[in-house]
Amino acid sequence: MSNEPFFFGIRHLSPAGAFYLRQFLEEKRPTMVLVEGPCDLEDTLVHIQNPVTKPPIAVLAYTKEAPVRTILYPFAEYSPEYQAVLWCGENGAVCRFMDLPTDVFLALPSVDEAAQGEEDRFHVYRALDKQTGEDGHETFWERTLEQAGSAEGYHQGSNLFGKSLRELTQEKDSDWAEITLREAWMREKIREAVSAGTKPEEIVVVTGSYHVEGLKSWNQAPSPEEKKRLDNMPRVEASHTLMPYSDYRLSSRSGYGAGNKAPAYYALLWESLQAESPMRTAYGYLSKIAGYQRNSGTPVSSAEVIEAVRLSHELARLRGGQIPALRDLRDAAVTCLGSGNMASISLAVADTEIGTGIGSLPDGVSRTSIQEDFYRQLKELRLEKYRDITAQDLALDLREKRNVTSEKSAFLDLHRSFFLHRLRVLGVSFAAEKKKQQDNATWGEQWVLRWTPEAEIELVEAALKGDTVVQAAAFQMKEQADSTGGIGAMAQMIEDSFLCGMPAAAAYATDMLARRAVDAVSLEELAKTAERLSAVIRFGGIRQIDDAPLLPILEKIFYRACLLLPNACVCDDSAANIVITAMQQLNMAALSHEFLKQDAWLDTLWKVADRDDLNTRLSGFAAAILLERGQMDTERLKLEVMRRLSFGTPADLGAGWFEGLAMKNRYALIARLSLWESLDAYLESLDDEEFKRALVFLRRAFADFGAREKDEIAENLGEIWNLNGSQVSEAVNAALGQEEMKIVESLDDFDFDL
Repeated sequence: MSNEPFFFGIRHLSPAGAFYLRQFLEEKRPTMVLVEGPCDLEDTLVHIQNPVTKPPIAVLAYTKEAPVRTILYPFAEYSPEYQAVLWCGENGAVCRFMDLPTDVFLALPSVDEAAQGEEDRFHVYRALDKQTGEDGHETFWERTLEQAGSAEGYHQGSNLFGKSLRELTQEKDSDWAEITLREAWMREKIREAVSAGTKPEEIVVVTGSYHVEGLKSWNQAPSPEEKKRLDNMPRVEASHTLMPYSDYRLSSRSGYGAGNKAPAYYALLWESLQAESPMRTAYGYLSKIAGYQRNSGTPVSSAEVIEAVRLSHELARLRGGQIPALRDLRDAAVTCLGSGNMASISLAVADTEIGTGIGSLPDGVSRTSIQEDFYRQLKELRLEKYRDITAQDLALDLREKRNVTSEKSAFLDLHRSFFLHRLRVLGVSFAAEKKKQQDNATWGEQWVLRWTPEAEIELVEAALKGDTVVQAAAFQMKEQADSTGGIGAMAQMIEDSFLCGMPAAAAYATDMLARRAVDAVSLEELAKTAERLSAVIRFGGIRQIDDAPLLPILEKIFYRACLLLPNACVCDDSAANIVITAMQQLNMAALSHEFLKQDAWLDTLWKVADRDDLNTRLSGFAAAILLERGQMDTERLKLEVMRRLSFGTPADLGAGWFEGLAMKNRYALIARLSLWESLDAYLESLDDEEFKRALVFLRRAFADFGAREKDEIAENLGEIWNLNGSQVSEAVNAALGQEEMKIVESLDDFDFDL
């Protein structure tokens, strides 16, 4: 027996690699297994070996200072590294990681820069694909190595593949410097193990097949250049945590460069190898697609599945294989189960190939305090079942439940809402609130909950902001408000504090807003701030937040907006849309709170409605609000219509005013016959060119009117013209289809001077 370690080259997500590695370990019975992985992660081995741990899982390493950088080391059940770790735990062998520590990896050039090396190797893969005639190196690897048939075949084939790939790319990869540094470090770790008393022949080294040749010179002392590089490696303070992972994130489709295209399919390969039944993968793959189709309402017969199995086997033989590969199985599924149409089974294929599996860990394994707080609250708030890769709806009723015995149960949904809003503020994508409809009750919320590895990463990144979710959310709100500095940011913080159930944060933002409310700001920001404060005051009771300090602030902001509104109405039509939104927000605040200066608001609206030097659409909209609030009677409206739509008034100004008037309370307008009489007389007074100009604005004004509203207007016109209203409506609707395009075409060359 030679005094050399055994080098077993693997692919990082290879079922055959995992299976034959275990056979190799059983045969060699090493006392130590060195696995490619950051050497400072050995404290995670005990948790990885825990029987409660369920892959996929990943070790997440991250920097302790902002900006946070992260790197991930994922494991599937069929990862050779994972099976090596398990074998050591089951057989009492020493297991060690031997790659660079994470604090060095995180200090090396960014992933984007290093990824160029992957691109360099992809050129080689593409050349390999062309030589083999396969549709991708995934299929080549599967036919050649996943179907190797023996541990010796896989061992030799994998090492040879890595050697060939290395010869083609050596010193050409843009990340070659990093590769050589890693290999120098790993050779040093092998020497350290031997120096500590382990015989070389009792060591098995598990590494990517690409690195096998680079590690075989382990017993040679490092060159002066290598020693210098090892002594001067960059480092950054880092920490790490073990986290659950998902099938999707293991796939190369998620952007994971070392992944495969079909992690769930590779799990089927793993099951087939364990069952020593090579065709079991084909049966499982096609049966899963058929089952998905049946559950989705698409009938698939057993005969079609049997025929698909036969076809996949024949396709494999035609392509030089003995066992169907994924390419063969997918083609057979499209032909026999999808009637030749991939689109018809695309969802079933995605479910079968990628999967929706998610890993789990023993309680208390998470390393950061904010993660522990997150999982503790998931349990307390009975949200654990929503920690799933599949999106699930959650409806909340924030009202107190009086049919329960404990206060905790009575306000369970309210505290769930607080928790989910805190995650939203932190940017943790575990929960997303559905947009509320206008008729939705204020005590109800609709959420969509979905756990992803990204959410775990976002939690880790939030650890720099606080030890708990509530502390981190408070820091995030304060930081955002301080960086922006405007009253809008303060109002946003108050609203978020209210939604998150954080009175201390609300008090801080209220104090800041009170001091900054005197600063000169735009009407838009004042109105938006008033809207936010109004919402907090109106619904503060159900959130159990004291809104008393906000009342004088809202009153001050509202009054300032009233003073600014008339001058803001001197604007063009694009800016008018912003002012209209502000007017709606201010009017809603006035309607909601009697303590606001109602007289000042109404006086402001009258000023805007009466003045001729303002944007006429805004004057019309102000008149619409006054009409809606009962401040403008029919006689005053008639006079205003006659003035705005009088002969000699520019067509665009008159029609623009009517457009603003028609934006609110349409049924009240339709019921006023005098309005339509005035509009009819106005249009009759226009010549052809003026009519064309007015038509543009009137078409815009009536664009949002419904069919029933248009019918009622036509009936009003019929009454004015002494015709049958229903007949006018029918005639207008029939004529629209024929004449509308003619009118529009006639406007093509018209200069509207807009």
